[in-house]
Amino acid sequence: MSIAEVRQSAEQKMQKSIESLRTSLAKIRTGRAHAGLLDHVMVDYYGSMVPIGQVANVTVQDARTIAVQPWEKKMVQVVDKAIRESDLGLNPSTSGDVIRVPMPPLSEERRRELTKVVKHEGEQAKVAVRNLRRDANEHLKKLVKDKAISEDDERRAQDDVQKLTDRYVVEIDKMLSVKEQEIMTV
Repeated sequence: MSIAEVRQSAEQKMQKSIESLRTSLAKIRTGRAHAGLLDHVMVDYYGSMVPIGQVANVTVQDARTIAVQPWEKKMVQVVDKAIRESDLGLNPSTSGDVIRVPMPPLSEERRRELTKVVKHEGEQAKVAVRNLRRDANEHLKKLVKDKAISEDDERRAQDDVQKLTDRYVVEIDKMLSVKEQEIMTV
């Protein structure tokens, strides 16, 4: 493995950490309705668990309501039950073959709790990025030990990995501040 491969591998893994954080943050609701909120809700579809998007059309009806329209009439109750039992704390109402999911307004206390959750998610992402930096540096040390690269090359490569880490930590901080702003906006 060369220095470039170590750096590229670290960068790809750090990018995956950012994507994972983005997904986690999308699940945290802000009081406004958005179709992505229900993405991780799993529905029992004839014995196998599938994402809600595979059995129903999920759309935003207005700023506070998500409309879910299952493609099969007999899936209405199953989808309704899956939304109720999800960890989102939502209370859907069914009328005919359309399930309406009203978004309850967030209290100030709940907003503060959600910002704590966001900060925790961000900290987890930063830890993951730092662990990837450590792994990359260990690879570089191993290359020096195996006499594949010089110590000067190792030092330059470690500086490069550190700059990469700093860049991703800044990106995580930006994502967190945007999400916190979203949550605290009434």
